[in-house]
Amino acid sequence: MSHERRTSVLADHADRLAGTHLRELLKDAARGNQLRHRVGPILLDLSRQKLDAAALEALGAHVEASGWQAARDAMFAGAPINTSEQRAVLHTALRANGSSLPSPAPAEVLKEIDGALRRIDALVHAVGLGDASAFGIAPGITDVVNIGIGGSDLGPRLAVRALAPYHVPGLRSHFLTNVDGQSAYELMQQLDPKRTLVVVVSKTFTTQETLLNGNVMRDWISRAYGGDASAVSRHFLAVSANVAAAEKWGVPAAQVYPMWDFVGGRFSLWSAVGLSLALAVGSYHFHALLKGAALIDDHFRMAPWQENLPVLLSLVEVWNRNVHGRASRAVVPYADLLTDLTSYLQQLEMESLGKQVTARGAAVAQATSPVVWGSVGTNAQHAYFQSLHQGTDVVPLEFIGVVKPAHHLAENHDALLSNLLAQAAALALGKTFDEALAEATLGTEEERRVLAAQRTFPGDRPSTVLLLDALTPETLGALIALYEHKVFMLGHLWDINAFDQWGVELGKSIARQILPALDGSAPDTTAFDSATRALIEVIHQRRQAQGEHER
Repeated sequence: MSHERRTSVLADHADRLAGTHLRELLKDAARGNQLRHRVGPILLDLSRQKLDAAALEALGAHVEASGWQAARDAMFAGAPINTSEQRAVLHTALRANGSSLPSPAPAEVLKEIDGALRRIDALVHAVGLGDASAFGIAPGITDVVNIGIGGSDLGPRLAVRALAPYHVPGLRSHFLTNVDGQSAYELMQQLDPKRTLVVVVSKTFTTQETLLNGNVMRDWISRAYGGDASAVSRHFLAVSANVAAAEKWGVPAAQVYPMWDFVGGRFSLWSAVGLSLALAVGSYHFHALLKGAALIDDHFRMAPWQENLPVLLSLVEVWNRNVHGRASRAVVPYADLLTDLTSYLQQLEMESLGKQVTARGAAVAQATSPVVWGSVGTNAQHAYFQSLHQGTDVVPLEFIGVVKPAHHLAENHDALLSNLLAQAAALALGKTFDEALAEATLGTEEERRVLAAQRTFPGDRPSTVLLLDALTPETLGALIALYEHKVFMLGHLWDINAFDQWGVELGKSIARQILPALDGSAPDTTAFDSATRALIEVIHQRRQAQGEHER
């Protein structure tokens, strides 16, 4: 069957189910069992998606016809599936030592990774003991500042916050990412420069935002030591593929940890990019994170599509995005420790899948990445859930809950979980006009009908629930790996390269051209478009006026 015919079959199933409300589908217990699956500490519940057995089987036929197993195996083995850059995609090799299956990755790659992990473990152990002088680090470190942006920030930031209950006592973690100097300014007011360790993360060691923040922190520490460069260097580590540039900047080569071309930034938490996380939680918990990710790697490699969580998540995305035309998806974790998850997924999914051409340069045959957005519950309920329940657009949701919290406040946690379950139920079931009318007991018949119309919920709005047994390092690793493999699957199904990101380059290139016009080093603006020229002129005028006023 051709791709076009399979797509037509999926549309036929959607048309067939259009007249069946989710409240009817949810009455079928056997269907629910078919749409709920567990891997280790994670339960995936797809029973509130607008699917039945026949539609799911059609999605399965679609994925089976795509040759996904061969594509998956090529990734694990290190084939150059990032075709635009001719690079392997081997983030799975970073956690292969936690796997129960032999890794098909090249032996030399696994050896390099093992060496880097050993270096990280030794450093983390020494810092935890309070004396890492053998590693060139100043004694008495109390604060670690991670400087990076994108994949050099979002993964470690998510994990450090999510694993707060596992933090090493006496060592605090901070993150600097945005080029806006406000965060750096505030951080310098709080910390002791002689007790601060800065981890500068940049593959090329040329990233503008990272180096600007790095320079600020270096100057701040330098002032504390009266400009003694050797003393300053003891407060810096780097994670980079460009050792020479890091060394020239002021980080000794022995304090530079590797980044590799076979790992993209947004898939790099498991590498030395996670150094700030390893320092925060210790080596034991960092390796537990890797083990959790490896659990999902093994599952992805072995399970048939009917039980394969990453495959099922990707098929539901295809169903909602391509068959039903849903342009966005909300991710709502009911766990404050997962505050940064949605931001992380925005990069993981939208930077990977926001493509309009195939790997061969042809126009894609279907819509690709939906907009990913959201925030933590129950805050989200009091912000935008009104629109999700009664608005004119249907937005699929992902609810993420934790069965056992990291605290003893059982009453709070029961209330939190009850809200998660209630919102998922309300979105699916809704409230009919007749039900709302029966509740309206005051006023005239017309007034009651008007009120009932306003209190009617259409329901039939799809959602997925992910339940974690507890938010441990292993569970977090499994959750992140689950989303990584979902991204791989969607890239494969949509016939796009999910591992490059040329779309971020154009704006950065233009910014480098505009900067000299703002700082005055090259004031000629004739090369810019009229709107950009006008705004540059406004900025200069307002700066001049403000300067005159201050004088």
